[in-house]
Amino acid sequence: MSVPVALQPATVAAKTRPARRITGFMPIIALAVLVAALTVADPGFLTQRSLTAASRTAAPLIVLAAGATLVVLCGGIDLSIAALASLSTVLLALWLPDLGGLATPVVILVATVIGAVQGTAHVLLRIPSFIVTLGGLSILSAVALVVSGAGTVRVVDDSAVQWLDLYVGGYVPMSFAVAVVVVALIALVLKVTPLHSWISATGYSESAARLAGTPVDLVKVGAFCVSGACAGLAAVMLVSRQFSGGPTMADNLLLPAVAAIVVGGTAITGGHGSVWRSLAGALVVTLLRVGLPIVGVPSAYEQILYGVIIVVAVALTLDRSRVSIIK
Repeated sequence: MSVPVALQPATVAAKTRPARRITGFMPIIALAVLVAALTVADPGFLTQRSLTAASRTAAPLIVLAAGATLVVLCGGIDLSIAALASLSTVLLALWLPDLGGLATPVVILVATVIGAVQGTAHVLLRIPSFIVTLGGLSILSAVALVVSGAGTVRVVDDSAVQWLDLYVGGYVPMSFAVAVVVVALIALVLKVTPLHSWISATGYSESAARLAGTPVDLVKVGAFCVSGACAGLAAVMLVSRQFSGGPTMADNLLLPAVAAIVVGGTAITGGHGSVWRSLAGALVVTLLRVGLPIVGVPSAYEQILYGVIIVVAVALTLDRSRVSIIK
C-alpha cells in the first residue's frame, strides 16, 4: 500500500510538466495566431510601416509591464505605475528646459524613489500592496494635476529625448530596442544573482522564505524600486512621442500593463513567471489594440476586452493548490 502512495506525487508532477511547458509557450502561440489573423483581415498589416508603428506603441507598455512583473512575482501588485508614469511625463516636460539631457536620469531617479517609498510603506507598515499602490495612484494623479496646472505641458526643445525617435539598423525603433534591452537586463540580473530564487520564494510562500533566510523585505522594496524606475523610463518614451507631458498621459496603460503580465503567464499570486513572458504579453495586448479597428471593432470596446482578458488569464494561470479560500 505504501508504494502507490509514495509514487503518486511523482506521477502527478510528471503529468503536469508537459502542461506547464505548453502553458509557457502560450504567449508566443497567441502572438503568432494574432499576427496571422490580422494579416488575413488586412493583408497590408505585415508591412514595415505597420510593424514599426506597432513596436513604437508597444515600447512604453513593455517597460511598464516588465517593472510591475517583479512586484507581481513577489506576490504583490503595483496599481500606481500608470499614474507615476503620467506624473513623470509632467516632471520631464517641466525640467527639460533647465536640465536638458540630465532631466531624463533625474526623472527616472525620482520615480525610483517614489517606488521605494511605496515599497517601504508596504513592508514596514504591513499594508497590502493593493492598498498602498491604490492610495499611491490617487496621490500621484492629484500631484500631477497640481504640478501641471491640470493641463498639458508642451516641450519646446525635445533634443534631449529625440534619440528615442531614431532607428536601429534603419528599421527597429530605438524606443522598442531600449524596451527589449531593459527586459534583457532585468532577466540577466535575475539569472546571475540570487534574486530570482529570492523573488520566487517570496511570491510562492513568504513565511517559508523568511524561515529560509531570504531578505523578503529588501526584495519587495527592490521590486517596487524597479517598477518605479520602469514607470519613469516609460514616461520618457511617451514624451519623446507626444512632445509634451500630461497629468493623464499614461493613465490608459494601467489595464493593458496588468493584462500583459497575466497574458504572459505570470501567476497573479506570485512565485511563477518571467519578464520575457510579460514582453510577449505586451506585444499581444498591443496587437489587440491595433487590430480592433482593423476588424471593425470600435475602440470603445477596448476596456471590455482588457477586463475579459484579465479574468480569463488569471483563471488559467491561478495556482488553486496554494489558495484554499477564494475571497
